[in-house]
Amino acid sequence: MNFLAHIYLSGDDEEIKIGNFIGDYVKGRAFHIYPEKIKEGILLHRFIDTFTDKNTHTHDAKILFTSKYRKYSGIVIDIIYDYFLANNWDKYSTIDFKSFVNNFHNLLVKHNDMLPTKVQAFVPKLIANNRLYSYKDIEGIKHVLATMAKYTSLPDHSDFAIKVLNDNYNQLKENFFLFFSDIVYYVKTVHNINIKGV
Repeated sequence: MNFLAHIYLSGDDEEIKIGNFIGDYVKGRAFHIYPEKIKEGILLHRFIDTFTDKNTHTHDAKILFTSKYRKYSGIVIDIIYDYFLANNWDKYSTIDFKSFVNNFHNLLVKHNDMLPTKVQAFVPKLIANNRLYSYKDIEGIKHVLATMAKYTSLPDHSDFAIKVLNDNYNQLKENFFLFFSDIVYYVKTVHNINIKGV
């Protein structure tokens, strides 16, 4: 999952949200240096990633992107899932999307000292560019994919990704709904996270 879904699936606890947000940047057993709730969020992040990778709906969606992205198809699906979450936000939350994003920006500033150095470096740009809110637009998704290709090992096939999204829009949307129903149930029942109306 990409940033937006991870934050949403953290429920209403601020420190769990922060832990889940930084999950990719805390390697191995380094999570032990953090306070208990942030540690819980980091571990939740790992559980969500594992669940997502093993989910049959995610696997089906990945197949559409493998010809170009190969082993990186899961990263593209993560971003597309964030797109569908942003565009169906009212189905999952009683808080409007813009307020949710602004509240999280404030949370990042409040807990800046708990963020790994790498995260502290990109948070100002994430906030200034309103990246989380940009997931609502296909152009925003394309920009995120192109930017990631510049700074990570993700191949630069953003045009292809958007074409696949447009050509298979209803299939991917239905795929997202099925997957997200699974992950919400998993997080609520297995991890006891209160995500209603976050």
